[in-house]
Amino acid sequence: MDLTEEHAPSPALIADDVHVTYYIHGGRRTATASTGRTIASLFGAGLAKSGRRSIEAVKGVSLVAHHGERIGLIGHNGAGKSTLLRALAGLLPVSGGAVYASGSTALLGVNAAMSPSLTGAQNVILGGLAMGLTRDEIEARFDDIAAFADLGEAINLPMRSYSSGMSARLKFAISTANIPDILMIDEALSTGDTKFRTKSMAKMEEVREHAGTVFLVSHNAATVQSFCDRAIWLEHGQVVEDGPVDDVLPRYTESMKG
Repeated sequence: MDLTEEHAPSPALIADDVHVTYYIHGGRRTATASTGRTIASLFGAGLAKSGRRSIEAVKGVSLVAHHGERIGLIGHNGAGKSTLLRALAGLLPVSGGAVYASGSTALLGVNAAMSPSLTGAQNVILGGLAMGLTRDEIEARFDDIAAFADLGEAINLPMRSYSSGMSARLKFAISTANIPDILMIDEALSTGDTKFRTKSMAKMEEVREHAGTVFLVSHNAATVQSFCDRAIWLEHGQVVEDGPVDDVLPRYTESMKG
């Protein structure tokens, strides 16, 4: 018996040749051939007669994430990091390939959908239910969520009256109230002002200790270095390199200089 295989960590998530395509709908084409050629030159061959064009944001990504891994998704703007993360979390449909997860997944980010017409307190309930918590669990954690967001009496005001910082603090507090088996983090560590970033970083260390597998999208190399043990470098929706963070991150950082 191969003891190495017997004690190897089991897969938590498998992405098998994942593709994600967006479709953008434009206006009607004009009648003149010259204008048509101009539009085609701007939008490329993907522009159909209906005015629809396609953008393949993720192109055939395959990976295996094991229990206990901390994986950083790195790459330039537009590389497909956030799109891939949302596909892995089950929030975006894949146009090709498949994603398999052995446990619950949740996306932690400051852009989670909230209702501006509801109060902060009502959004705590809404957000908690969306994350799979029961009403009893939400009630048990409500005071901790409100205290972490540090909104004071504003927790009872509509979210449309909040500043961007207040909204970000509340969303972060809600999204860290439940720890899934597979945690997806999209730039959540840059939430709010300096004081809150310090507090959120400490909270994320706590979350990291309890979550089985973590994916992190961040443009901060120092955060990826300290938070992750593995890095996947993406460019133009494809994997450039996948390996230990100490190997991949320096080569990616060097590429940015060019």
